[in-house]
Amino acid sequence: MNLNISARVDAPIETLDVRAFRVPTEDGPESDGTIIWDATTLVLVSLSAGGRIGIGYTYANTATAVVIRETLHDIVVGSDPLCNGATWLNMVASVRNFGRDGIASMAISAVDVALWDLKGKLTDRPVCALLGMSRHKVPIYGSGGFTSYSIAKLQSQLGDWAQAGIPRVKMKIGRAPHDDLKRVAAVRTAIGEAELFVDANGAYSRKQALDFADAFTRYGVSWYEEPVYHQDFEGLALLRKAAPPSMEIASGEYGYGLYDFARMVDAQTVDVLQADATRCGGFTGLLAVDGLCQTKMIPLSTHCAPHLHLHAGASLKTLRHMEYFFDHVRVEKMFFDGIPEPHGGTLSPDLGRPGIGLDFRHNDAERYAIWP
Repeated sequence: MNLNISARVDAPIETLDVRAFRVPTEDGPESDGTIIWDATTLVLVSLSAGGRIGIGYTYANTATAVVIRETLHDIVVGSDPLCNGATWLNMVASVRNFGRDGIASMAISAVDVALWDLKGKLTDRPVCALLGMSRHKVPIYGSGGFTSYSIAKLQSQLGDWAQAGIPRVKMKIGRAPHDDLKRVAAVRTAIGEAELFVDANGAYSRKQALDFADAFTRYGVSWYEEPVYHQDFEGLALLRKAAPPSMEIASGEYGYGLYDFARMVDAQTVDVLQADATRCGGFTGLLAVDGLCQTKMIPLSTHCAPHLHLHAGASLKTLRHMEYFFDHVRVEKMFFDGIPEPHGGTLSPDLGRPGIGLDFRHNDAERYAIWP
């Protein structure tokens, strides 16, 4: 057994394949406080070495796939699959001249996750074991409640999560501010004593956001996400200081490098920092954010892509919870084997499955392929 493992891990990475798949939303266009969308695009990376396949993905667009193929491919192929830290550094260096953030960072993120998955499969270990587990059960919150939903659908979705034992749920606000209190009140009725989170996606002005912070307390809102634009650090800090003590301010999902998160923390913008491994440099980047949170005594919550985040979430020292986002849960169940079901408001990694525990069903996904 040991000889076989050694033979696998001594093999360099042989191939890198990247594809993009576009999945229409379930019931027509969806919206939050600032944008409307009618599909979700998943960019999948597959790496091969030693007879094993490692996969990683991000939710981005085909431009991300182009960066992976044209810039990152030659850095990764031929590299040592156990020396993925060096590969990460080389990928970051390679995108210097066209920008580290945005599309480039999402490309690096997908490849980094694939590197960790491959490393786990080559060593027959789950990624959470490689990262150092902190917990067997990872808390989640149900997330959806789009502004495009009717009151009835809003109550049904979030109420069903609460009845299923997920003790915290999140809804979108901000597209029609005059309706927000009515919608929040309706959700409170539907979810009973569950925790209620709201996400404005930066739709409010500072004074609007302050007014709503006070008004939302009547309905027990305990989490106020991106009440103002995510780069308005002064506004976020203002909200954090002025909001009721029972209400936490959260932001960070658009952080691409550790420098973004450090600036947010230094500006005292949040009570809970958010980070997304499909954007912030994969698991390697996410671990760095966790370290930052440890130094500042700030909890961390992962954004979207719950099944990609699961093994990292089981390992993060400062984790509060993961976002169980409706659109991504739907896509991941359509495309992957190894998807766990929530139990008591938590997800648990399957320690019997190596890597990140997921296998991509290419036959099921083929009808949604858009690139190359």
